[in-house]
Amino acid sequence: MEKINKIGRRKTAVARVYLKPGTGKITVNGKDYKEYFTTAIMQYVVRQSLETVGADSQFDVTANLDGGGVKGQAEALRMGIARALCEVNAEHRPALKAKGLLTRDNRMVERQKAGQPGARKKFQFSKR
Repeated sequence: MEKINKIGRRKTAVARVYLKPGTGKITVNGKDYKEYFTTAIMQYVVRQSLETVGADSQFDVTANLDGGGVKGQAEALRMGIARALCEVNAEHRPALKAKGLLTRDNRMVERQKAGQPGARKKFQFSKR
């Protein structure tokens, strides 16, 4: 098996993921993922797809992340890893799909409307 290349997306974040056989090292933008994602929750989100199929120490993951914030990038990376694992072994698909790791979360921030303070908020109405 050679390198597998997949893309994961969430909000405006894009993760280009490269998966190859290895020891379980995860590198994000040239740094270790624990250095890039400092909170334990984000580190868990990144590892979630690998732990679901029990492949924590079987593959090395290299990822290039762009756009969005920390949470969006972590979830985009999770999706990219899940897609790559499906290509490695099709038997992983049902387990990943059951946890919703293959479905793109399409919720986006609603744009601010002209003449108003926010997307839904309106200025206070004065009758007189």
